[in-house]
Amino acid sequence: MFPRSNVQVAGPAAVLNCCEGDILLLLDSSGSLTIYEFSRLLLFTADLLRPFSLGRGHVRVGLLQVGTSPNLEFSLNAHSSQEGLQKALRRVSHLQGDTNTVAALRVAQRLLTETEDKVPKILLWLTDGAQPGDVDRPMTELEAQGVSVLIVSSVHGNYQVLQRAATPPLESHLYTVDIDNIDNITEDLREAIIKIICAERLQVVHVTSHSAVLQWRPVLRSGSGYYELWYNSMLKTEPETRRIVAGDSSRVELTDLQPETTYTVSLRPESNQRLFDTLSVTFTTLYDVLSPAVLSVSDSGPHQIRVSWGPLQPARVQRYTVEYGAFPSGRVQTVTLQSQKNSTLLSGLQPGTQYLVTVSALHVNGREIAMSVRACTEEGTVRLYLSSVISDISVQVAWKAYQEGLKGYWVKWERKNSHTSSSKSFSSVHLSPTSRSTRLTHLAPRSRVCVSPVYTWGRGDGLCCNALHTGYN
Repeated sequence: MFPRSNVQVAGPAAVLNCCEGDILLLLDSSGSLTIYEFSRLLLFTADLLRPFSLGRGHVRVGLLQVGTSPNLEFSLNAHSSQEGLQKALRRVSHLQGDTNTVAALRVAQRLLTETEDKVPKILLWLTDGAQPGDVDRPMTELEAQGVSVLIVSSVHGNYQVLQRAATPPLESHLYTVDIDNIDNITEDLREAIIKIICAERLQVVHVTSHSAVLQWRPVLRSGSGYYELWYNSMLKTEPETRRIVAGDSSRVELTDLQPETTYTVSLRPESNQRLFDTLSVTFTTLYDVLSPAVLSVSDSGPHQIRVSWGPLQPARVQRYTVEYGAFPSGRVQTVTLQSQKNSTLLSGLQPGTQYLVTVSALHVNGREIAMSVRACTEEGTVRLYLSSVISDISVQVAWKAYQEGLKGYWVKWERKNSHTSSSKSFSSVHLSPTSRSTRLTHLAPRSRVCVSPVYTWGRGDGLCCNALHTGYN
């Protein structure tokens, strides 16, 4: 039920009275989401935001939809009451179309950084995570400008991309969940949002064995003052460190810290316009971990395995070497990767085979650390028999599959480009597990059509064919 009162909805005092910030909802409205999934995301969002007081000086909420082109449903200044926000969320329509996340992120960057309001800013990305595009650069730029990126994705999303995009800590800022169980994360996600936009608070948003990232609600403007920051270990084993931080800053990274050490940090805004209180926080660095300390396997198919490792330590590692071979006596193959990489896809494997995978890191101090895992490729029992029936304006694609437990099918094809452009345009659609055919229109000449089965862990190997007819409208 949506409230229909003309007053602010009651909620926890910590939410109503102590929060100020901007939340821009980046809502996946592409054709890869079903109408049911899209409506569930909207209901979840409405419930998530219901306790907040809205408007300038409180929490501002905007909604930007991701489709073939970005669509700003309503701006950050549009709603100053819960009644208006809830009505607006009920009116949102499913755009469908392509998933052009990168274009939407450019709009989001402008919306969140075009004003001089010194308040915490959050980009909440609600998506199925399928084919997000090359979002690494715009997400990095947003975080560099002080924007916290929080993500809610379906279990079919590209976890490696989402992991890089979300602002640490991932355990409270990145959620992958089945759409039917999405209500289970409402309280945790709301608490994560409150921690970011809670006013007048110095908080630690990321800690490693040798560094920590601190964030605060900015109270100064550029040229109106500066922040004085000082910190030391609780045992005072080293001299106190003091730094001057620019007045337009809202976060700072402390480096060269000692592992497993408790630090106290203080931050005081300095301005000739008014006096400010000193903010303080205490944290403990993690124990020293040398990569690779964690090794995992995902995206397993009949002919491929993705292996991932962590933590990522580009400043301490020269290179990674991945060795793999069929266990116990298969030929060993080797892949060498740069220190910025923390995963690789091993392809060309045999179905139903156990492989021994070893990841070793050569550190800058000459030390080599290695870790191994055994992984099995799938039996490859899914067989897609793809056929096409071509007319003058469309292609009917049909297939067969012989395996239980499929979550659906992913169909991708090249669209005919109505403009004189050499760039290719692709469309895709997610179909239910009971689907066995679909009709595609407006295909490019000799378009390549691919159908892939979708499992709980992600997309499996599919089958492709070329539509040879060239007379599509």
